[in-house]
Amino acid sequence: MKRILVTGATGKVGQTLIKRLLADSQFDSFIVRALYHNRELEPHPRLEAVHGSIEQLETVETALADVTHIVHLATVKETPEQIMDVAVKGLFWLLETCRTSATFEQFIMIGGDAAVGHFVYPHALPVTEAQPHTAYPGCYALSKVLEEAMLEQYYVQYDLNGCCLRAPWIMEKDDFKYQLSFGEDVFGGPRWRDLVDQSLAEAYVESQTIPIMLDPEGNPVKRNFVHVEDLVSAILLALDNPQARQQTFNICMDEPVDYGEMADYLAEKYGLPAVPIKTPYHSTWLDNSKAKFLLGWRPDYDLPKLIDSAWTYVRAEDDPRQIWYPG
Repeated sequence: MKRILVTGATGKVGQTLIKRLLADSQFDSFIVRALYHNRELEPHPRLEAVHGSIEQLETVETALADVTHIVHLATVKETPEQIMDVAVKGLFWLLETCRTSATFEQFIMIGGDAAVGHFVYPHALPVTEAQPHTAYPGCYALSKVLEEAMLEQYYVQYDLNGCCLRAPWIMEKDDFKYQLSFGEDVFGGPRWRDLVDQSLAEAYVESQTIPIMLDPEGNPVKRNFVHVEDLVSAILLALDNPQARQQTFNICMDEPVDYGEMADYLAEKYGLPAVPIKTPYHSTWLDNSKAKFLLGWRPDYDLPKLIDSAWTYVRAEDDPRQIWYPG
């Protein structure tokens, strides 16, 4: 039997990945070991649980005992007091333990487009995996750069078998709908209500008005997203795939979301009004050709499907909307 460790196992990606690993007969030979800190997972005959944080070497050594594969999802956002312990020290403990393990076979890390500037910096061309690291201000983007750099150096130093799947903003359920809210329930950034007069913000909430993000020149911004199911599909394709060895892949929709096209679709199909909002952000276009070519991966979600899946999603009573960290 193979044993796969999933860090950050109770997050949106971790939960979806574990469900699909346990449900797909292709992975019946895998025992899944979930490492998590706060929340719990439903028991399963092939699911093992380890509680703790990768900040602690003892926890990492326990979690990695007899493990063959690692999918590293654990992260934190703009929390300076914690981020270096998790993103840098935690990843170091994981990689150090892997390289000395007698059972280790593959390390898969989920990175982020924050490592290449997200929409903070202008990009004249599509962003490929060859784009130099360009962290924007803040500790989160810096952590994404440091994670990728550390993993790459373990390829150089120890010929470690790893890969990085670099994802933009990951959507599930009704996330996409709430990232467009002028209310206090907004998911992630920008926080739209802070960009308009407060009385206007309340009126926009009432009318379900959609913000059209504009760049400094007044053009609708193109912003990259990926649905959690598409990201998990890429993870599963990368498992034991020799084409993934020591590679970085952009895992994203075929085209970024154009806020103007999005507003037109929501107006036509759902009758929702929209308002342009000037921002300092820029359009970016992540190029996912490499993942298609080497992994045979294809995203299932395009703009209409991303919108419709969020707008038609109905939450169960035992599944309240709860944001553990923005984005």
